[in-house]
Amino acid sequence: MPVASVGSAMVDALSFAGGMTWEILWALILGFALSAVVQSVVSKQEMTRLLPNDSPRSLAVACGLGAASSSCSYAAVALARAIFRKGANFTAAMAFEIASTNLVVELGILLWLLMGWQFTLAEFVGGPLMVVFLAILFRRLLSPHLVELARRQAEKGLRGSMEGHATMDMSVSGGSIWSRITSSRGFTAISHSFAMEWAAIWRDIAIGLLIAGALAAWVPQSFWQAFFVVDHPLVAKFWGPLVGPLVAMVSFVCSIGNVPLAAVLWNGGISFGGVVSFIFADLIILPILNIYRKYYGGRVSLFLLGTFYVTMVAAGLLVEFAFDAVGLIPNTRNAKVVEAAVRWNYTTVLNIVFLILAAVLVVRMVRTGGIQMLRMMGEPMDEAPGNQEGAGAGDHAEHRHHRE
Repeated sequence: MPVASVGSAMVDALSFAGGMTWEILWALILGFALSAVVQSVVSKQEMTRLLPNDSPRSLAVACGLGAASSSCSYAAVALARAIFRKGANFTAAMAFEIASTNLVVELGILLWLLMGWQFTLAEFVGGPLMVVFLAILFRRLLSPHLVELARRQAEKGLRGSMEGHATMDMSVSGGSIWSRITSSRGFTAISHSFAMEWAAIWRDIAIGLLIAGALAAWVPQSFWQAFFVVDHPLVAKFWGPLVGPLVAMVSFVCSIGNVPLAAVLWNGGISFGGVVSFIFADLIILPILNIYRKYYGGRVSLFLLGTFYVTMVAAGLLVEFAFDAVGLIPNTRNAKVVEAAVRWNYTTVLNIVFLILAAVLVVRMVRTGGIQMLRMMGEPMDEAPGNQEGAGAGDHAEHRHHRE
């Protein structure tokens, strides 16, 4: 009986994970394809020049560049260090990091599909708010001495994760945006960026789905309702944003892989603002905190943990009460956390269509040297003496595109 019970529990967890995967598959492919298109026409080479200080203009540019960048949290953290080492303002680099994980199109699509358009709107409202709060905190608390400590540590070039992915520039130039997208070089760039996005975060998505499936199958609703104090609505509004980032920190799930888990938490009773702060917190999960320690040193990593946490909580609280005031918080908790079931409906049709699109892009990637590019994703690009960070990847990509 115990063996049978364990086996049944595993089947239930995998069934929920499989069901959620089937529901969001087409949206994942669409999101990564759109992200790849944007990355194929937006160059990383100008980022340092465009982020010289922490002025409102620089922070707005950082948000735009982040939204057009990779959704991989590890790549965002690595690229933020890269542009900081090349002279970008530290606050602007951190604003870019926030935007690249919280203002990307694939996150909005998944939130809309699994949880509702209100959560998508909340993310795109809360993300800029978090940047504003972070800028205020940094201006008051970030001393020149701390910035110098961060710069000295960053110059050591200690290895983190996905550094090759962060510094590869697959964009093409010349002509109009449409001509770049539709050209042979543009098609190759899109296919390579699409493959890199999947290679960078498929583990986070898989882990997120498995954790969400396990929690949906094994943890009773009564536990979540007690943990999120749903019997005390006013307390719950404050408690959710406070505890959301803490749950994210220990879940180890980042990038858009935390959306399935957010759906489980929402159905379990966490507040609307708690969902927002939970999703924002992919930048303070324990593995990324360790990378901050390597990149910027212990003192600065603790500073980032404290200020990021405060801004995540503040953004979650403000979104909670603002959306509540205008009646935008859903009255029902019916996020899509479903068991595996494949039926002939619009989801199946969309999955077939977008799987064909994915196959086309993968074939193009393989036929144009993409396998070698994927092997370089985890390797730092500045190991050769005299190389600037990212030069190798940029030259490699540009050579491929010209050859194509």
